[in-house]
Amino acid sequence: MPSSVHVVEDDEELRRLILRGLAEEGFDVSGSAGAAAALRHQAARPADALVIDIGLGDADGRDLCQALRAGGVQSPVLFLTALDAAPDRISGFRAGGDDYVTKPFAFSELVARLQALLRRGDIPSATAVAGVGLRLDPAELMVHSGHAGIALTQTEYRILGALAGRPGETLRRAEIAGAAWPDGAIVSENTIDAYIARLRRKLRALPDAPEIVTARGVGYVLR
Repeated sequence: MPSSVHVVEDDEELRRLILRGLAEEGFDVSGSAGAAAALRHQAARPADALVIDIGLGDADGRDLCQALRAGGVQSPVLFLTALDAAPDRISGFRAGGDDYVTKPFAFSELVARLQALLRRGDIPSATAVAGVGLRLDPAELMVHSGHAGIALTQTEYRILGALAGRPGETLRRAEIAGAAWPDGAIVSENTIDAYIARLRRKLRALPDAPEIVTARGVGYVLR
């Protein structure tokens, strides 16, 4: 059975070209124009790998990746980006991405990188792992639990996304800062603690939401 690949690209012409080329290479392909549609598709028909443009019209592709990881999706993510600076690449990896291709790109490189990701034995395919019961919305910057939802700032969203993408695992403050602020930003522990306190208040307003627990002297964990 061919590996399935979902392409999230808001440029319709480029999306069609990528889908046609991947189909010719033997992949089972599908596509979305934005983050909201991609989340719906992944919930209904999980793909073995995703190709996500960082500059989507309705959201940052890195925020979409965080939403997928928070939902338990472990399929590899290959970012398409026009940003080639090291801080931009690092932020993509910290959001849960596995590789990237810089625009403009050679299609053969895209195929080779996808094939390499799919060959890795340590990356599960379309099946999702148990999540934490939260749904992150990268287009609206909201978090949902059950039928309730609450708005987040972008920094709050990215901190929660980092925690929710690794449920039950303690994240050091440096890891949280790396996920929520630009690479190289100087973020004090007090600033991180203040954002965690705000997130705790917001999560308490949601039914059956998990709790952010302090790992003394280390960081925080979502349980």
